[in-house]
Amino acid sequence: MSDSQRFPVAAHALAYMAHKGAFGPAQAAPSALLASSIPTNPVVVRRVTALLAKAGLIATRPGATGGSWLLRQPESITLDEVLKAVNGCAHLGSPPAGAKGCPVGEHIPRQVAKALTAADQAATAALGKITIADLLDKDPASLAGFAPHGACPVAA
Repeated sequence: MSDSQRFPVAAHALAYMAHKGAFGPAQAAPSALLASSIPTNPVVVRRVTALLAKAGLIATRPGATGGSWLLRQPESITLDEVLKAVNGCAHLGSPPAGAKGCPVGEHIPRQVAKALTAADQAATAALGKITIADLLDKDPASLAGFAPHGACPVAA
């Protein structure tokens, strides 16, 4: 799975667990059920849930009666925590090395790297204001005034 898909899969899985009331082992959401909602392969979901469990956002139980459940209320899980849990960043790319001896090539990679850091920090700040509970709300205040990004496919 590409790094750029970990975050959306993680946010979707957490929202689904919250929606289904998966707050303990008795309500655990199996990876196949989560995968059917996303839709993706259960292996993809298990890879992401392993990262979420390592970060302490969820717990998991393997096996036929296994699954995942939230360890915190959805109102207390912010999307910047989710992004960090899956080792994500704003995914704007990375600057090429630049050509030695070229005044632009030697200078620009450092400046582009700084710009990427600024963008990543801005994304983290924005995501820190949005919770998993907000994703389940039809019109949360944290997302008021925003439309889906034009490059992102959105279900009708």
